[in-house]
Parts: sequence; structure tokens; C-alpha cells
Amino acid sequence: MTAALCAAVAVSACSRTPEVSLAPQAAAPVCTTLSWPASVSGHEQVATSPASPSVRAWGDPAIIARCGLDPLAPTTDECVTVNGVDWVVRSLSDGGAATTFGRDPAIEVLVPADYGPVPLLLPAFGDVATSLPSNGRRCT
Repeated sequence: MTAALCAAVAVSACSRTPEVSLAPQAAAPVCTTLSWPASVSGHEQVATSPASPSVRAWGDPAIIARCGLDPLAPTTDECVTVNGVDWVVRSLSDGGAATTFGRDPAIEVLVPADYGPVPLLLPAFGDVATSLPSNGRRCT
């Protein structure tokens, strides 16, 4: 597991409940009132520790989404547009991550390798991402 994924998610050996690090702006009102999808790619929501309205998980191994990251600065990392939402996508040793680009605060989605390429799961997060305030940045 890469350092980035380890910082966000740690799975206890005694439990399948994913332990998730809350993002710096997790308490922002926009993050605590999100309408997360009930399922992602056919996987139902699972509980997280801590339980927080700014974090959700689906499936086993868990797909993790968390709201409240600081907005990304301009980057040379891969940026894709999925259903009108811009995402910066990065590969991790055990999967991938996508972070909204042009949203403040940002959402991060962590996807284990078992689920294939990250962009294929991003349509499920379109409504959540568009509910976040835009900061005017776009993929170019």
C-alpha cells in the first residue's frame, strides 16, 4: 500500500470496517451535507471508522471517498473530465486515486486495484462533485 493510501485508509486485522483519516476540511458544511451514492459499481455502502458524513466506503476491499481535501494546485498529473467533472488521477501501487480538480474543498476517491481503472468508477461521484463549489480551475 502506498503512503498516500495508507494515510487515508487502514484496515484492521480484526475487522473489515475501513479506518479512514478525515480530510483537513472534513467539518466544512458542504462536506457534512453531501448526498453520497448508495452504491458504486454495484457495491453497497459499508461502515467506516470513524463514522463521518464527510466519508463513505463501498465494497470489500473498500472503495473510499472523502470530502474536505484542500483544492489541488495546477499540476502536470493526468487530468480527466468525467461527466463534466475534472479529476486528477494517479496510480498507486495497489490501485488508484482521483481527486476533484477545480473544487474547493475537494473530494478524493481511493480505488483498490481489484476494481480496475479509477476513471470507470468516477461517474458515481458526479453529483457529489458538482455539489462542491467551483474555484474556476479546469483540466486543460
